Amino acid sequence: MKIEQIYTGCLAQGAYFISSNGEAVVIDPLREIQPYIERAKADNVKIKYILETHFHADFVSGHVDLAKATGASIVYGPNANPSFEFYSAKDGDLLQVGGITFKVLHTPGHTMESTCYLLIDESGGEVALFSGDTLFIGDVGRPDLAQKSASMTQEELAGLLFHSLREKIMPLPNSVIVYPAHGAGSACGKNMSKETTDTLGHQKTTNYALRSDMTKEEFVKEVTDDLLPPPGYFGMNVAMNKNGYDAIQEVMKRGLHPLSVDGFEAVANETDAIVLDTRNSMEFSKQFIPNSISIGLEGQFAPWVGALIPDVKQEILLITEPGKEEETVKRLARVGYDYVIGYLDGGIEAWKDAGKLLDSIDRITAEEFEAKFAAKPIVIDVRKPGEFSSEHVEDAISIPLDFMNNHMAEFPKEQPFILHCAGGYRSIIASSILKSRGFNNFADVIGGYGAISKTTVPKTDFVCPTTKK
Repeated sequence: MKIEQIYTGCLAQGAYFISSNGEAVVIDPLREIQPYIERAKADNVKIKYILETHFHADFVSGHVDLAKATGASIVYGPNANPSFEFYSAKDGDLLQVGGITFKVLHTPGHTMESTCYLLIDESGGEVALFSGDTLFIGDVGRPDLAQKSASMTQEELAGLLFHSLREKIMPLPNSVIVYPAHGAGSACGKNMSKETTDTLGHQKTTNYALRSDMTKEEFVKEVTDDLLPPPGYFGMNVAMNKNGYDAIQEVMKRGLHPLSVDGFEAVANETDAIVLDTRNSMEFSKQFIPNSISIGLEGQFAPWVGALIPDVKQEILLITEPGKEEETVKRLARVGYDYVIGYLDGGIEAWKDAGKLLDSIDRITAEEFEAKFAAKPIVIDVRKPGEFSSEHVEDAISIPLDFMNNHMAEFPKEQPFILHCAGGYRSIIASSILKSRGFNNFADVIGGYGAISKTTVPKTDFVCPTTKK
């Protein structure tokens, strides 16, 4: 038996390839399926099942394409009703794969179809739980994502999750290893650990949601407390995972279309395409095409695209570092953004060589910010609410980047202001959005709060009344 976790950091997502005696399963695969096919070939195994823990909201699964390519059966638990052929597993069903067995554990709560898969080894021992978004390391799945489709409140779904955890998962042996679908950085939970596996026994002692003395009412309150609105693309990803999507090869072919400087400019002027620049944020700040939006590949690229570009069918024109075009189109497709219509051939250097107009972002050091602070400037912090609550510049205004598009009216248009995040990546994204909306009255702090924290600028750890959520 072989268990392989295939973790994708930019999505904080874990897929799994498990094989035994010539057969294999893939659990919650990413959209690009070739790596799974190559693993199967290298190990001389046949993929028998594609196990889906639920209809994912934060990425597009590769289940449909992988089933077509391998003949494997797509498996969902109860309550799933996708538009393609699949095997509808019942609670307690046993799926044989080589010498091992997967027991289906229906665990509604995160979504109604949420299902965990318990791995039973060749000797009959319960050794691993592939818990999807039901149980994370340090957290559990948020219960608000499926409330519309389930016609239930988030409190009712949380109640189901309470029973799923206590009736299906907590009775399992402490030695069972938990393999979740996500880790820290995912928006599918509130406070996930950076660890990507753990024993169930350790989780019973450290995970707040698995406290043995916890009442259902306490669980519901804690799980639903301080939930931020989900990113706008989540519902569209669920629909793609449920109803199918274009083959990844078609998406790549459409996106990998080189455009000359004049051709790029013409398409940008003639369409409603967003110009997305995925270069390093520092490089973007020095020179960029006017009205382009920066979301650098070096950060959590795909989730930020999903949070800030509300429609997955939005046409996109790309500016990348040379050689990064294919990676960018692929990473956009992972979260359902299939309509890249071309990229600037030669990148920003070609634009510059053609003598085209360039813009830049005004940036200041933390020391310059410190010197300006005596004049009581308007300071806007685009970090997440939890970061802001922990500590922030005195009198700063919180406008989290995630929800910036809904709060544009709160950025001052006449008065100058200073912008920062934690380290600079998010504030450059915010700066690019502001620039595209005609704002030129601000400066960004190099190094963000990490640099500011080393200065004498006054700081506080209480949430001020001007905080925006």
